Amino acid sequence: MFTSDAHYGLYRTEFRGEHNVSAHQVNAALVAKINSLPAVDLPKDGGLRGGESVGAIDFVVEGGDIANRQEKGIQSASASWAQFQTDYLDGLRLKGSNGRDAQVFLVPGNHDVSNAIGYHQALTPSIDATSLVEIYNRMLQPATQKTRATYSYSRDKVYYSRNLAGVHFVFLTLWPDSQARAWLERDLRSVPAQTPVILFTHDQPDIETKHLTNPNGSHDINGIDQFENMVGDRASVKTIAGASTKEQQQLTRFLKKHPVIVAYFHGNSNWNQFYEWTGTDGSIALHTFRVDSPMKGRFSASDESKLSFQLVTIDSKSRLMTVRECLWNSSPKNLDAPITFGGSTTVSLAPRNVLRK
Repeated sequence: MFTSDAHYGLYRTEFRGEHNVSAHQVNAALVAKINSLPAVDLPKDGGLRGGESVGAIDFVVEGGDIANRQEKGIQSASASWAQFQTDYLDGLRLKGSNGRDAQVFLVPGNHDVSNAIGYHQALTPSIDATSLVEIYNRMLQPATQKTRATYSYSRDKVYYSRNLAGVHFVFLTLWPDSQARAWLERDLRSVPAQTPVILFTHDQPDIETKHLTNPNGSHDINGIDQFENMVGDRASVKTIAGASTKEQQQLTRFLKKHPVIVAYFHGNSNWNQFYEWTGTDGSIALHTFRVDSPMKGRFSASDESKLSFQLVTIDSKSRLMTVRECLWNSSPKNLDAPITFGGSTTVSLAPRNVLRK
């Protein structure tokens, strides 16, 4: 199950008949619906296990922006993390196919990073790395736990992978930049040939230029250039209005080199979308999945009946994957209304074909 952009610290204008509803309350409602999933019947949509009950859920992924950026009037990352822990880490009641609690995998988003390294507008406090520290410690489990005083974003990136049921799942900080790709190159050496690799990260493949490192002057974060310095690669253009074409070309070349990377899940710009990212030159076809946000969805922000997350079903033997849109608030006036299903797609997890040079 995949969701993203919880944005603790924000408020929805309207939710279930109430006004100015906190992310804490909205996300708690989302988790309650997630907990109801095992008893839900999958639709007969031609996808995997259609018509069967969902049953066990092996893991949940949160795709970043757990804390909203702590700008004026927004609570600190520390306060946001405490609410996230209550709602998700303590509130989820799902069980995996092994009978144990479903695993929860986390990656940071751009708001989590800005809270840790600063922003070109004032933050209060100016630095609060709580969500990054907590994600790092939970996912990487270092021998010596990081603290807000010892954590360094330039050094302590959240990169990790898990092998589950014949699939290699990779979780990356923000976007597959050159540092992440170097780590991933090493990680893939231990992956058996033909094993499908699925990426989870925050940013879409066509990364927003402002997330790159400032190429100007002292390469700092400032109000004039407005680069956010979250991705280590220096931007190939001088302003955030320029396109990240060169950076996308580098990612395209990497993906062509590794056709076992067959799927890419992301948040950041939030609505439900199943699409093929073809790179900068149309030379690849990467199954890509954009997910909604409970607080900042492009469509669900103004129409709460469109709030959704994604449920992913994988058959490692047939190498097929079905991704379904789960509408968890389709009847806002009926709190007991079950989850309904929107769009779905079934894709092959066989190594990607190169379309053309």
